[in-house]
Amino acid sequence: MGTNESAPRYLGAAFLGVVLTSLVSGVLNTSATGSGSVSQILAHVADNVTVTRLSVLVGMANSVGIVVLAAFLYIVLGRQSRVIALIALGCWLGEAIFYAAGQVGATALIPLGQDFVKAGAPDASHFQSLGEFLYHGVYKLGVTIHMFFYCVGGLGWYYLFYRSRSIPRAIPAFGLAAVSMGLVGTVLALLGNDVPILAYLPLLPFELTIGTWLILRGASAGPAGSDAPTANG
Repeated sequence: MGTNESAPRYLGAAFLGVVLTSLVSGVLNTSATGSGSVSQILAHVADNVTVTRLSVLVGMANSVGIVVLAAFLYIVLGRQSRVIALIALGCWLGEAIFYAAGQVGATALIPLGQDFVKAGAPDASHFQSLGEFLYHGVYKLGVTIHMFFYCVGGLGWYYLFYRSRSIPRAIPAFGLAAVSMGLVGTVLALLGNDVPILAYLPLLPFELTIGTWLILRGASAGPAGSDAPTANG
C-alpha cells in the first residue's frame, strides 16, 4: 500500500496509542475538575493541582499522537487519493491544535482556582466569570471543536480505507458510521444542544478494532486511486 510495508502496523500502534492517551487524559481531567458549578470546579482544581497538571501533560501527549497518527495515515492512504488524504491530514492537524488549545484552558484553571480559594471562595465574583470562560469557553469548546475536525477528517480517512479494500470493508464501514454519528452530535453541541456521550461511544470500539487489526494483520496493497501520481508523472 505504501513504500514502507511496516507503516500499516505502525499506524495500528498509533491508533491504539491515541485511544489510550485520550482515555487517560479524559479520566484525569474529570478527576481534576470534578463536576457541578464553576465555583465547585475551581475549588476542586485547587485541591487537585498535581492531577490537573498530569492530565494536561497526557493531553499534550495525545495531541502529538494525533499528529503521528495522521502522518501514518497519509503514508498508508495517500496514494488512494492525494486530495482527500491532504484534506483529512489538514483536519487532523487542526484536531491536534484545538485539543492542545483546550489544555491551555485547563492549565489556566490552576492559578485561578488557587486564588479563588485564597480569597475565601466568594460568590458572584470575577472568579466565576473567568472560570466559566476558561472551563466552558476554552477547555470544553476546544474539545468539541477538536471532535469536529476529527469527524470530518475521519470521513476522508475511512472512506479511503473502504475504497482501498486493504482491510475488511466492514471495519471502515463501521468507522464511517461512527464518525458520521459523532459529527452530527458535534454539530448539535456547537449549536448549543446537550449531546449524550452515546453519540461518541461507537468511536471507541472502532478505533480499538482497526488498531488491533492493523497491528496483527497489516494492510494489503490496494489499487492506487485515479488522482494518484503515476510512474510517468
